[in-house]
Amino acid sequence: MWLPAYAGSVYRASLRDRQLRALFSPGAVLVPVPGSASCSSAPWASLQLAVALSEVGFTLRVWTGLRRRVAVRKSATAPHAQRPTVRQHFDSFSVTLQPGAARKFVLIDDVITKGRTLLAASLRLQVELPPVEISAFALIRTAGLVQHIDHLTQICHGWVRWAGGDARREP
Repeated sequence: MWLPAYAGSVYRASLRDRQLRALFSPGAVLVPVPGSASCSSAPWASLQLAVALSEVGFTLRVWTGLRRRVAVRKSATAPHAQRPTVRQHFDSFSVTLQPGAARKFVLIDDVITKGRTLLAASLRLQVELPPVEISAFALIRTAGLVQHIDHLTQICHGWVRWAGGDARREP
């Protein structure tokens, strides 16, 4: 029940924040990032978030053509050294549907830690659907990489990049 309220707060924030408004600009397509399980029939968290964002005011299309072909270990429950790599995530993804004429995608994920999943999802879309513009939005960012977060809904703009052989999130 709280997800529509949170999505509404994101929409209201986009009215004040130019970068957030640009992220969800007309014509963008919301692409929920699949969870770690393969081909789950239950709605995963990022799908529920994408639908809520679409319904509260952004009125953007949700496209579920990015899927997991094979399961990967869930990062949240894996020891740090055993979390899936960017390559493992990339190899586990497939594009199962064509998105039509869409050229701007916003990956929607529930949690971002290091950014491996989002980087791999972005790379998979770029390989399968070139040329496309890809951005991302995450509901929650882990706090391990920042000094202080005032509250959970604090807006943060940043990057996920390939650096030193791995994903790097800034901030």
